[in-house]
Amino acid sequence: MTSQLNPHALRLQIRSNQFKGMTSGYCQGYVQCNLVILPQTWAEDFANFCRVNPKPCPLIATSKIGNPLLAELGQDVDIRQDISSYRVFEHGSLTSEVNNISSLWRDDFVAFLLGCSFSFEEALIAEGLEVRNVSEEVNVPMYRTNIDCTPAGPFGGKMVVSMRPFNKDNAAAASKISGRFPDVHGAPIHYGDASAIGIPNISQPDYGDPVTINDDESPLFWACGVTPQVALEQAKPPICITHSPGCMLVTDLLNSSLEKA
Repeated sequence: MTSQLNPHALRLQIRSNQFKGMTSGYCQGYVQCNLVILPQTWAEDFANFCRVNPKPCPLIATSKIGNPLLAELGQDVDIRQDISSYRVFEHGSLTSEVNNISSLWRDDFVAFLLGCSFSFEEALIAEGLEVRNVSEEVNVPMYRTNIDCTPAGPFGGKMVVSMRPFNKDNAAAASKISGRFPDVHGAPIHYGDASAIGIPNISQPDYGDPVTINDDESPLFWACGVTPQVALEQAKPPICITHSPGCMLVTDLLNSSLEKA
């Protein structure tokens, strides 16, 4: 799954449809971002939603109104064509999944880029921990929970979490390591019994793929950047565009730049 491509080269492959998959394991060392695009009239409320829910919605960058270019995230970044798969929602319902949104772009759109757990996964692996979705070459399992987000305007709903299994000692280490990265979800929010946070069946994720959980392991859950998609379903803006789960914007920013002492 891993690749020696640098982020700019990968983005160019995505633009030309040479790369169509998920981005976990690619361009190690670089920040990957979740995406939400909304009309300007909805943007302030969504920005506030991110501000009051920083663990599932850690805001890395916001575009200027109508401008799809985000030079602060990397060379020639164009949010209309640099993600391998986009989801288009209309009035809260998913209407299409496409690999380029140039024809859908509007002068009143604002793009929000949010931190992604792929950044701290690299730190976990560097410390000798197995990240099961990476070793099994699948998308990380993600689940809707019963945990309420703090509402902001029309945006609210339940938190989505991602899961990686660890034994007790490794879970403690993973918590400490990821806690150094508050801009990409930070420390986990729950360890152990999935039903305690409203997950009925750990083997059936709502997004992504199931992974092996060994007998000496329990699930460790982090707040997840798919949470905004649940909030968007509830808010029902006339149009909204997000990344497809697992298909991130790969930036030129270094993961190490997000690490806090």
